[in-house]
Amino acid sequence: MDDLRTLHTRIESIAIDGPAASGKSTLAHRLARELDFLYFDTGVMYRAVTLAALRSRVDVSDEARVSELAQRLSLDVRPPSKDDGRQYDVLMDEQDVTWEIRTSQVDENVSQVSSYPGVRQAMTLRQREIGQRGRIVMVGRDIGTVVLPGADLKLYLDASVEARARRRFEECRLRGDQVSFKSVLAGMKERDRIDSTRSLAPLRPAEDAIVVDSTNLDIEQVVLAAIELIRNWSPNERR
Repeated sequence: MDDLRTLHTRIESIAIDGPAASGKSTLAHRLARELDFLYFDTGVMYRAVTLAALRSRVDVSDEARVSELAQRLSLDVRPPSKDDGRQYDVLMDEQDVTWEIRTSQVDENVSQVSSYPGVRQAMTLRQREIGQRGRIVMVGRDIGTVVLPGADLKLYLDASVEARARRRFEECRLRGDQVSFKSVLAGMKERDRIDSTRSLAPLRPAEDAIVVDSTNLDIEQVVLAAIELIRNWSPNERR
């Protein structure tokens, strides 16, 4: 795979959206590395808010309290400081919570927390500020539709719910979490339902997004397909 960094003068921002475990974060990280762009997984912000609520014993069903917590929470995402498999550091009130936000308990509650308008508004403002700096690959569920609607290239990475549940199940096993595939699949279906039916910024492809189905593709095939789209992109495609 040759160097893509000569494309800097033509493309400044890439938005990647899609449901949980579709592979969008892995794709975004790989593209950011190839382009020497900032990799920003916006989902970590919602996970951090969820973790903060759980740690503070704030009932995640209490929308007002969770939203207030999100407004005052100090969050930052920085390049990785440790060689332990992480792709970035996630700091919450200056504390490293990079792995804590990936627990199954956070998985079970993050969709509800991220559905609250107050939480999304607070996080969207921070995400947009980062995105407007350019030279970025931003990944989430509403990047192309809400956070960065002016992104040069918008991708929507999808896959069947069974394939996505299998991927998440394997991730949990590698972390040592004691979960069953049946429970992961049920949780994935419920998360899809919440994400796609929420009133504010529901999960859906932007009208000008290119949809890539990764159900039967490995990550290398997905990356190659995305790189081909980047190579063929031209400024007159900017919406």
